[in-house]
Amino acid sequence: MADLLQVRDLKTYFYTSQGVVKAVDGVSYDIQEGETVALVGESGCGKTMSALSIMRLVPRPQGKIEDGEILFQGRNLLALDEEEMRKIRGAEIAMIFQEPMSSLNPVLTIGRQITETLEAHHPVSGEEAKRRALDLLRLVGIPDPAQRFSDYPHQLSGGMRQRVMIAIAVSCGPKLILADEPTTALDVTIQAQILELLRGLSQEFGLAMIIITHNLGVVARYADRVHVMYAGKIIESASAREIYQNPRHPYTLGLLHSVPRLDQPRRAKLDPIEGQPPDLWNLPEGCSFAPRCKFVAERCVREAPPLRDLENHHRSACWVAEQLR
Repeated sequence: MADLLQVRDLKTYFYTSQGVVKAVDGVSYDIQEGETVALVGESGCGKTMSALSIMRLVPRPQGKIEDGEILFQGRNLLALDEEEMRKIRGAEIAMIFQEPMSSLNPVLTIGRQITETLEAHHPVSGEEAKRRALDLLRLVGIPDPAQRFSDYPHQLSGGMRQRVMIAIAVSCGPKLILADEPTTALDVTIQAQILELLRGLSQEFGLAMIIITHNLGVVARYADRVHVMYAGKIIESASAREIYQNPRHPYTLGLLHSVPRLDQPRRAKLDPIEGQPPDLWNLPEGCSFAPRCKFVAERCVREAPPLRDLENHHRSACWVAEQLR
C-alpha cells in the first residue's frame, strides 16, 4: 500500500517574549492510503499543532514551520504557495476541528456552510450544491435534512454540530481527514456514534484519517497505528495492538494505567502520572519525561534518547525500553 502522507523531521516553533516554544520538534511519520493513525498524548504535547502544520494553518506571526517536509502524494506542501495550498485544503485534505461551536460560523446557516465548501472546489450550480448538501446531511445521520439545512449552529446539539463538521469535511471527497479530538465535550453515547460514523465513512470511501486524541479507548477500537507524543516529539510508535500488549515507554505505560478498567475491582484506584508536563520554554537537558518517570536512570537525565527501532515495527525513545516488558 502506497504512502499517502510523509511527514519528515517537522519542526514548528513559536517565538514569544518568554522564549522559543518548540511545539513540534522533529516529528516524522507516514500514513498509507485508507489507514487510520492516532496521535496520542496530554494537552500541550504538540498533537494539534502537527495537524495544523500539515494544513499550513499555524497561527502567525508568532508561529512558524522552521524545518522539515510534508509530502502529500509526492508534493511537498511546505513548498506550495498560498493559492495552491488553498486548493488542497478541503478538497484533498480536510480537517474536523476540536470544537464545532467555535469552528462553525454562527451567522451562516448550516446549508450555506456546506454549499460554500462545494462551490469553492467544484463548478456546481446553487441547486446542485444544495442537493449534494442535503445528501451529505443524510449521510452523516442528521434527521430532517431539509429543515436543518436552514438552521443556524446554535439551534443544533453538540453531536449534530459535529456531524455537520464531518459533512463539510467529506463534502469534496478528500483523501485524508485530520480529526482533532472529534468527540470533545460529547457524552459517551454520542462519542461512540461519531466515531462509528467516521470509521464507516473511512471504509466506504477509502479515506485515510489522523485521529488526534488523549482517549486510549478510541485508539484501541479505531486506530491501525499509534504515535504517542510528549513535549513536541513522538516518543513511541507501533500498531495499536502492539501498543496495548507491549508498551515500551514509561509515558505510554502511565497513560494506560490512568484508564479505568472494567476487569478491575470497583474500588481499585487509578495510577495517575505524577507531576506536570514540562515547560516548553525550558525543557530539561535529557529526556523530557525524566522528572515524572518511575524508571528514570542517570543516563536519562544527561542524554535525550532517540526514537529507536525495536522488534515488531515498534519504536521507542527510551533508554530502558527493553526492560519494560
